[in-house]
Amino acid sequence: MPVPRFDASASGAQVATALADQGCAIVERLVDPGVLERVREELKPYLEATPFGPDSFTGRRTRRTGGLIARSPTAREVIVNPLVLETVGKVLGHATSYQLHLTQVIAIGPGEPAQLVHRDQWAFDFFPFPSGYEVQCNTLWAMTDFTLETGATRVVPGSHRFADRLEFREEETEAAVMPAGSVLLYTGSLYHGGGANRSQDQVRYGLNLTYVVSWLRQEENQYLATPFEIARELPEPLLRLMGYARGAYALGYVDDMRDPLDVLRGGASTGFGSLESATAARNRAGQRSD
Repeated sequence: MPVPRFDASASGAQVATALADQGCAIVERLVDPGVLERVREELKPYLEATPFGPDSFTGRRTRRTGGLIARSPTAREVIVNPLVLETVGKVLGHATSYQLHLTQVIAIGPGEPAQLVHRDQWAFDFFPFPSGYEVQCNTLWAMTDFTLETGATRVVPGSHRFADRLEFREEETEAAVMPAGSVLLYTGSLYHGGGANRSQDQVRYGLNLTYVVSWLRQEENQYLATPFEIARELPEPLLRLMGYARGAYALGYVDDMRDPLDVLRGGASTGFGSLESATAARNRAGQRSD
């Protein structure tokens, strides 16, 4: 089954509906390719310094460069793309809030074989989340054209409803072919994997930005990845998305029940937050998921 496709005029509700149905969707040319090229230019020294992966899963001809909030001002803009956040809010709206999970450029080099088809939510110690209960929503932005030759990500549409621990052959997957500036969105339960780069001299660059419900641990430690002196100057919405916020009632406060953002910026608020507001928000989230 082909991957659902939209153009940049799509709404978050439309994309979220496709994710609920197929577990994945592509929004073509959501940003100008120059935006992602600027991200790559800002990250150039870090990309060049990143070693290849140590095993076949991470890729022995693949570089994975993280810490993008600290290293790339332009990446911060992509992280808060309105269509993406609207979509993520609907996919993960059953939880009180969601947060940034990881930021990473995945550079698949020539000669890299296809990655093992997997579910990203296996990172949570292979916990068997109930089918249909999504805890993670991912984006993979095409910094360069994603083609069959250069290793377009392989996905199995509809597999977010499949049993766990399955194995797939390449011919059972679909290639997420898309031009630079496009984005593949997929849930943490979707079976997928990096494609084989069969080119002679082309590197496939993808910008992987993922989001997770706030009661789960982030894959990339955002508090240490971004130095405090940089974090203090970032806008509040981005900071809260990074995790400088209570994840739910009584979840994530600091010492004497202070709000994380106040601690970062020298504030003095206290308390768990409002139980009444938290309960009301949880009830609204439950109604949206019915």
